[in-house]
Amino acid sequence: MSGSTLTLATYNMRKAVGLDRRRDPDRILRVLEEVGADVIALQEADRRTGGRASAVPHELWEGHAHWLPVPLGVKNRRALDRLPKVGARVDEWLKVDTRNIGWHGNAILVRPSVGVIDVVALELPTLEPRGAVLVELLVRDRPIRVVGLHLDLSGLWRRRQLKAICEAVKARPQAMPTVMMGDTNEWRATAACLRDLEPDYRIVAPGPSFHARRPMAVLDRLFVSDGITVEAAGVHGSELARVASDHLPVWARIGW
Repeated sequence: MSGSTLTLATYNMRKAVGLDRRRDPDRILRVLEEVGADVIALQEADRRTGGRASAVPHELWEGHAHWLPVPLGVKNRRALDRLPKVGARVDEWLKVDTRNIGWHGNAILVRPSVGVIDVVALELPTLEPRGAVLVELLVRDRPIRVVGLHLDLSGLWRRRQLKAICEAVKARPQAMPTVMMGDTNEWRATAACLRDLEPDYRIVAPGPSFHARRPMAVLDRLFVSDGITVEAAGVHGSELARVASDHLPVWARIGW
């Protein structure tokens, strides 16, 4: 990271379960090391059931010098949390660390040199639980906003969700360059939800990232606001990445 250049990546890590059906958190970390981005948006970063804990155990994140999960200050809702006098002691009774790093699976990782100004966990309109995370960062004394998202399988709800995210960005008290990125679940480059972003955002689609074994669909995208230049972008298709998840990571190097 030098000057006003930043490398971003987005990765649907599939709860650390690879195509070999093994849950391997270390493998996910090795893929992220291969990509080497400064700021990473993760999707499916937490388990979907049980304690809803981070799919990569916290001791691995805490012992990893490259990135820190941005604290979101929210918990994924769990069935046991709703029970009186039970919810507060779930972690103790399960005798496991059930802390999440994401919000509806969305998490943001940053290098220790990146400052965090503010964080917002967004609820999105949907028939099933969906959310997005908005973080405002300081990179070499220059602010930038990053939104991590994982959109719905339904085109109608994808359009509503992107509209809600854009409205949340516009409502922020400070204007700053903004990047939204994640798994859009959108197969069509001409879809209405993507056209709605114009002219405020430009679409960066580095290439096919799904299915990892034989990438054909451009599902993982970035959206950049005015004032941001995209110097390079690509899909990380290493041998390890092709088995670690059903998506490949995508990345972009930007300047502003």
